Amino acid sequence: MSRPLLILLEGSNDLEFLVRLAARLRPDLPHLPDLRQWQAEGRIVLVPLGGGDPASWPDRLRALGHPEFHLYDREQQPETDVRQQAVAKVNARPGCRAALTAKRSLENYLHPVAIRAAGGGDLAFGDDDPVSLLLARRWYGEQAPEVPWGALARRAQRRLAARAKRWLNTAAVMQMTADLLAMRDPTGELLGWLQTIAELAKSSREPTRSPCGALRLLP
Repeated sequence: MSRPLLILLEGSNDLEFLVRLAARLRPDLPHLPDLRQWQAEGRIVLVPLGGGDPASWPDRLRALGHPEFHLYDREQQPETDVRQQAVAKVNARPGCRAALTAKRSLENYLHPVAIRAAGGGDLAFGDDDPVSLLLARRWYGEQAPEVPWGALARRAQRRLAARAKRWLNTAAVMQMTADLLAMRDPTGELLGWLQTIAELAKSSREPTRSPCGALRLLP
């Protein structure tokens, strides 16, 4: 009996981004996996890692014996090195795959046009910028607050950034198009990850014994 592919991302926002982007692009790119439908059919299971030590992520669900796909935000050094080591550890397991984003986080793959179309206004950012923090700071400033952003407690800044992050990964991503993605991701990272998910999910339906927990995906 086959076992569903486990798709592990850092949090629920990242999972929302991936599922919504795949659904948004499918009209133009019908070969992409329908992650919502596959989840309903039990072909995949979406798992938020929920933070913690990135070094523990590769082995968190290994004992279950399912094939796995991991996607981690690159973030910044020294976090990048820890996450790269976690990626290498997953990729050393037959039938399991992991990737590290070339940009700082998934929000950095959004196009400013999509953010504006969703009602977020104009926002300029680069591949290494904290997009949710920049958006939260701009939204806060538009309210003409008595307390400037820099004087806010870190906890308040993080709360506002979390709200902006949620919006980016749910509302703004639904304004993305294949053309906008091609401009933000010319090397095709995101499409490549979705294709890898499709291949792993297909292969997982014909399991055999393997060091990847209890399974190895057939070539």
